[in-house]
Amino acid sequence: MSADTRLRLDHIVIAVGDLAQTMADFRALGFTVLAGGEHAGRTSHNALVVFADGAYLELIAWRAPAQNERWYRVQAAHGDGLVDFALLPHDTATALAQAQARGLATLTGPLDGQRLCPDGVQLLWQTARHATPDLPFLCGDITPRGLRVPEGDVRVHANGALGVDRVVVAVHDLDASLARYEALLGPAAWTPEPAQYNAQTGLREIAIPLAGVTIVLTTPADLDSAPDAPAAAQALHARLATRGEGPCAIVLRRAAGHAGSVVKSEWLHGLVLQFADTAG
Repeated sequence: MSADTRLRLDHIVIAVGDLAQTMADFRALGFTVLAGGEHAGRTSHNALVVFADGAYLELIAWRAPAQNERWYRVQAAHGDGLVDFALLPHDTATALAQAQARGLATLTGPLDGQRLCPDGVQLLWQTARHATPDLPFLCGDITPRGLRVPEGDVRVHANGALGVDRVVVAVHDLDASLARYEALLGPAAWTPEPAQYNAQTGLREIAIPLAGVTIVLTTPADLDSAPDAPAAAQALHARLATRGEGPCAIVLRRAAGHAGSVVKSEWLHGLVLQFADTAG
C-alpha cells in the first residue's frame, strides 16, 4: 500500500465539561494548548494539543446540551475522558468506498464538518463514522491540513511530549473488532499476529501497527469478570459496562530527560496517560 493512501493516526478526542479549566490543567501538565474554535451547526468548541509527529489531542466541550451527539452523551453520563479517535485518509470518500467494498457496510459517510478558528479561518473536512466505537472514524481535510493542525513551536511541549506511541482500545469481542479493522485498513496494511493473553492482567490483546503508532485492542478474558479476576480485567470490564467500547488509554513518546514531569490525575480529566521515554 502506498504512503499516500495508508491510513495514519489523525487525532484523539477527549470530551470534557469545562474547556477553559481543561486547557489550564493541560498547560499545567506541560502541554502547549491552542484554542481551536467553534464547530458550525453544533454547540461544541475545542482546543488542541498538537505533537511533532502531526497527531493531536482534541479537547472538546459543549456550550449547550447536544443529546444527538454520542461524545456529549458519554461525557454527560460518565464524566470527562477519552471518547474517540480518528485516522487520516488521503481522501475520505475513497477510503470509505474501499472499506465498504471489503465488507465494512457499517462505516457511513462522507459527512461534512467545519470549524471557525479564533483568527477567523474557516476549516472544512469530511468524516466517515462507524456504527460501533471500537473503530476510529475517518477525518480527511478539504482545506489544507496545516490550517487544522498547526505546525511550528506550537508542537513543542515543556513536558517533552513528542507524539503518540500507542492507543489502547477497549472492545467487547476481540475477534469481531479485529475483523472490522482488517476491513477498514485493508489486507496490505499489516499481517495480524495472534492475540496475546496476559495472566497477570487477565486481558487478551492484539496489536495493530500503523505508521508511527500502534493500536492495541484489549478485552477482559472473561467478560463476566469473576470476583477473583485480576484488577486490570475488572477495571476494563467496568469501563466497558459504563463508557462502552473505544479508546481507554494512550501512551505518548517523550524526549529523554523529562522523567520528572508532574502528572496529576486531577489535571488529566479522565485521560489515562503513560509516557514512553525515547533513547538519547
